[in-house]
Amino acid sequence: MEYKDYYRILDVSRDASAEDIRKAYRRLARRYHPDVNPNDKNAAERFKEINEAYEVLRDSEKRQKYDQLGSNWHRYQQMGGDPNDFDWSQWFSTGQAQGGGQGGRVYTEYVDLNDLFGEGGFSDFFQNIFGGRASSMGGTQTGHRRPFGMAGGGRDIEQNIEVTLEEAYHGTTRILQSGSRRLEVRIPPGVQTGSRVRVAGEGEPGRDGSRGDLYLIINVRPHPTYQRDGNNLRMRLPVDLYTLILGGEVVVPTLKGRVSLKIPAETRSGQTFRLRGQGMPSLRNSSEYGDLIVEVQPVIPQKLNEREKELFRELAELRK
Repeated sequence: MEYKDYYRILDVSRDASAEDIRKAYRRLARRYHPDVNPNDKNAAERFKEINEAYEVLRDSEKRQKYDQLGSNWHRYQQMGGDPNDFDWSQWFSTGQAQGGGQGGRVYTEYVDLNDLFGEGGFSDFFQNIFGGRASSMGGTQTGHRRPFGMAGGGRDIEQNIEVTLEEAYHGTTRILQSGSRRLEVRIPPGVQTGSRVRVAGEGEPGRDGSRGDLYLIINVRPHPTYQRDGNNLRMRLPVDLYTLILGGEVVVPTLKGRVSLKIPAETRSGQTFRLRGQGMPSLRNSSEYGDLIVEVQPVIPQKLNEREKELFRELAELRK
């Protein structure tokens, strides 16, 4: 089995801080990301290496174990030992540790599950030393360090899912592919960034065959028109100067459709209007909606002709 130099892979020193490691990972991940290097197998392998190295070095427990292994490995090499004869077995993850509190043995695995559903995982070195696999499923997955009891139950896993504001409003579905297996997941209306959607029984299988749960961690993409504040939405609405001065009716785009808003005469710039029930649905009760807060912004007329300019001059004289 080949020794992996994770510090060299991330191009950091062995005494690098957690922040240095994080910055190095982000820089390299951006450079070798498959989206940036489509159909480049070398970049894909490099990206996998970078993720494997970061998975170990970002975790203080994994890093401590890795550093102890590295010290022994380098000392063995300096003494002229044959790399093929190095005794790896003492470092292999047994997947078991002594539990506290309740007593007895607790099964604990240190994994990032980057290949839970296929696509090639981390190296044999990682799997043997840390007992884990890598993750995919079209998003970022991480494994909980959820202790397994004597029954060997399954592990919960998390996956980041990005949705648009419109999808968060109406609800949506995501198809998660796992080789030949397709999992259709319903994301309910009203989710917001940080919402957790539980999919029972779709996590990591345990020793007894039962599965943990899959948790989708929602990230709602910023919207060019609306800013979200809980279940309320805010927006700025351009309104022509004449309507703000004389009053009138304007059309407001909402996620439900277009609605009319009456603008009183002499409305000030920045004045807000509340359209009740035109905000986001409540995650707990999709029949309840927040409000849409509309802030009016005057549109100054451009390219005035001489007659129009003269009228404004007359108005200015009248207001003196």
